[in-house]
Amino acid sequence: MSEKKTNSAATSSRTGGRKKRTGDAVPPVTGAISRRRLIGTAGAAGATGLVLGAAGGATGYAATRDEAPAALTSVGSTEVMFHGKHQPGITTPLQARGHLIAFDLSPGAGRKEAAALMRRWSATAERLMAGEPVTGGSADGTGHDTGIALDAGPSSLTVTFGFGATFFERTGLTGHRPPGLDPLPPFSADHLDTGRSNGDLWVQIGADDALVAFHALRAVQKEAASTATVRWQMDGFNRTPGATAKPMTARNLMGQIDGTGNPKPADTDFDQRVFVAAGAEDTAYDWLVGGSYAVVRRIRMLLDDWEKLPVERQERVIGRRKADGAPLSGGTETTEMDLDKAGPDGKLLIPDNAHARISSPERNSGAAMLRRPFSYHDGISSDGTPDAGLLFICWQADPLRGFVPVQRKLDRGDALSPFLRHEASGLFAVPGGAADGEYVGQRLLES
Repeated sequence: MSEKKTNSAATSSRTGGRKKRTGDAVPPVTGAISRRRLIGTAGAAGATGLVLGAAGGATGYAATRDEAPAALTSVGSTEVMFHGKHQPGITTPLQARGHLIAFDLSPGAGRKEAAALMRRWSATAERLMAGEPVTGGSADGTGHDTGIALDAGPSSLTVTFGFGATFFERTGLTGHRPPGLDPLPPFSADHLDTGRSNGDLWVQIGADDALVAFHALRAVQKEAASTATVRWQMDGFNRTPGATAKPMTARNLMGQIDGTGNPKPADTDFDQRVFVAAGAEDTAYDWLVGGSYAVVRRIRMLLDDWEKLPVERQERVIGRRKADGAPLSGGTETTEMDLDKAGPDGKLLIPDNAHARISSPERNSGAAMLRRPFSYHDGISSDGTPDAGLLFICWQADPLRGFVPVQRKLDRGDALSPFLRHEASGLFAVPGGAADGEYVGQRLLES
């Protein structure tokens, strides 16, 4: 599991050789703030203060400068480790901004070119996740950092890489393509745009600052250069850390708390459900040990229709209270659902077709996946309705035991289905984390 921490002055004052990092999980460590980081956050606070000062006078400006640095430093200085047993961005807490981008290898590019690209991408990701600029060696020949995030810290940036089924054909590695990458079955709710689905390579970028995330996106695109071209890109967001009085499960654009039933790292079977174990696949797939499978779906929410429903009806569609996420059978958000509990009228408190009931592990032979989505809003569509919804990302050791059985159940009678439209889909094998000195996918590409 990737380590996540706040930068200390020692981390910021690297000279000569780069400081080595490991991926062993340790508790976050808060250290002194580097001079560069402090100047950056103070500058951000000053800019905010000027706006308030213009509206409310010098007092407002002074108060902003006094209060902002601590909050900004807390968010901006948090660093996630690049090297580790697993890639970052899987168990990392939800980030405020995200970019999902798929590439196809360019004509003539094969295994050698793919290996060189993964080497470049890994080196770039390691530097960016440490809050360092990208300098020299860009495949596009510019050889300099864009400066977009020059005065920012790492901001919990993660960059995660995956391979689609077609990647193995393009690189002559079909013998190493795992069976978990077999195509997903069709579902009746699918209205898939093939141009925005699948791809040879997939990159997930997440950060708690929009400019830091965009900086990483541009760096990844630039490093691809002539080796790979963008197939599709999707941009998303979540609530900013610190926006609520206490940490809580995220809400989606329907206003519902989303992710309550996620497997938790403390669960005894968490690794078994989420990560590919040694011996779980044929030896030809050893490169995937410590990795996972990501199912990516662009799910449009028909918000105009949904928002016409009274809250009580919305809650019955979901099976949970909107205010706090508690199951309709009672308790708090984390209370186990009582699927057999009935009300005074003898009817089940959680309806038969409620989303929470149908998707629960109890109704799917224990099938579970780690959901880690972003919301999206791409403006207004031609029919005048919001083009908005969920960039659904789920992680599992085997899609045929995680996503597929649950989605089949939902496809047959989920009360939420009339308010959703699945518009794009992708399935990617995500290698295990890179050890110190390795690049992501090295065990596959140099096998």
